[in-house]
Amino acid sequence: MVAALGLVVLGGSTARAQLGGDLQRATNLARMTAEKLNGGLSRYFAADCMHSRFGGRCLIKSGDQGFTFRFLGGPPGWQVNQQAATVETQIVVAPSGQQVLQVQYNGAPRSDQ
Repeated sequence: MVAALGLVVLGGSTARAQLGGDLQRATNLARMTAEKLNGGLSRYFAADCMHSRFGGRCLIKSGDQGFTFRFLGGPPGWQVNQQAATVETQIVVAPSGQQVLQVQYNGAPRSDQ
């Protein structure tokens, strides 16, 4: 009985670890995609939440359809210097974290952000 419970717990931990790895990959891919879309790191830097573990508050949806991130960005140093963001990006990444499924928005910040 104890061994069986141990397997269930281990299985749960393994599933959580896998999800964590997929989410971390998805976060990195979404951020790097936005960097590429907006001129590279010399011209664009994503919000701090996209540099935190698992997308922080930038992760707005996750499920069987993948991970959806919505985040602001701007020129390097925009957040540190308390400047307004110049770009908003919304990206959907596959559940595996290895493919961008859709760039839903990449443009001027919307007022509903």
